[in-house]
Amino acid sequence: MSEVILSMARPITLLQPSRLEIGAGAIARLGAWAAGYQRIFVVAMAPTVGFVDRIGLSGEIATYIDIPPEPDLPAVEVVLAAARAFKPDLVIGLGGGSVMDVAKLVAVLWDSEQTLPDVVGVDRVLGRRSALAQVPTTSGTGSEAGIRSLVTNPETLAKMAIESRFMLADIAVLDPELTYSVPSAVTAATGIDALAHCVEAFTNIKAHPLIDGYATLGIELVGRYLSRAVLDGKDTEARAGMMLASYYGGVCLGPVNTAGGHALAYPLGTRLKLPHGLANAIIFPHVLAFNAPVRREKTAMVMAALGLRGEPDQNIVLSEAFTYCANLGVEMRIERHGAREQDLRLFAEDAFAIKRLIDNNPRTLGLEDIETIFRKAF
Repeated sequence: MSEVILSMARPITLLQPSRLEIGAGAIARLGAWAAGYQRIFVVAMAPTVGFVDRIGLSGEIATYIDIPPEPDLPAVEVVLAAARAFKPDLVIGLGGGSVMDVAKLVAVLWDSEQTLPDVVGVDRVLGRRSALAQVPTTSGTGSEAGIRSLVTNPETLAKMAIESRFMLADIAVLDPELTYSVPSAVTAATGIDALAHCVEAFTNIKAHPLIDGYATLGIELVGRYLSRAVLDGKDTEARAGMMLASYYGGVCLGPVNTAGGHALAYPLGTRLKLPHGLANAIIFPHVLAFNAPVRREKTAMVMAALGLRGEPDQNIVLSEAFTYCANLGVEMRIERHGAREQDLRLFAEDAFAIKRLIDNNPRTLGLEDIETIFRKAF
């Protein structure tokens, strides 16, 4: 009981977009909302730029689609240069997490004297430059709900995290029809990423009863709908359920954030160039099992929500969760993704250096522990 009282007493701040549109065809409502804007800069990807026509925008529109899966500083600078030339009064992020993260940065920096390195950290952005709408086309990162953006430092390959309330969307649109064409393998990986956001927030040392509510809803939605969405990409109910799970995961990131799982996943993105969702899907069972001894009740709840055996024994948790992810179609061995055994120590050192997440983990993650996990995942 004392843990609950202490966590309830800890002050947190919960921010969400001021307007949320959800449901099949919801993207069409964005056009009416955006009617007063004259210059609209859309950050998208080649597979998602076709959705712009569904919005029904008026005014002058510029689209930028050359966003790499793991945006680095030079890539963001190119987008900012394009936005400065266009001078938007509305920025729309239309795509996955990387696209929406870049859209946040464009909205606050295109007309600012601040550079991206100036705003790395918490609350360093001086203000907003344009309105911001976020339209996810995958169900994973939950970036549309939050105030963080991640950019890779090309020199160190480390993630630079920017956090600011000025990067919160004015409107977020969750339209399951936009995810129909997402391949089953990507659906599985991004869905496990959404699950990881909820589970890591639910189990980490900063867990809070308010956020536990969002986290458990997200976990239950994944358990109910992810396998359906993987099997049938046009199952609208399942796609909508996963979009909501992803959104709830994004809500969890603001006040609580992730923990060891994401810290271990980042080197797989920066070193092996794996998509963020896939990297987290590979790591998820290993860190869930590692933390099970110190979060027995919460681990049992997670396992039950996923329809897995609930005994919080490390070996059982790892076996059950690993099989769950593999059965969704995720290739869980990093060796198959280009990892070399001699690189595992480097991966571990990279992950161990991400103290903002490692320090959130409910069980101490030492360098040797991390390397052991990578060896199990190899």
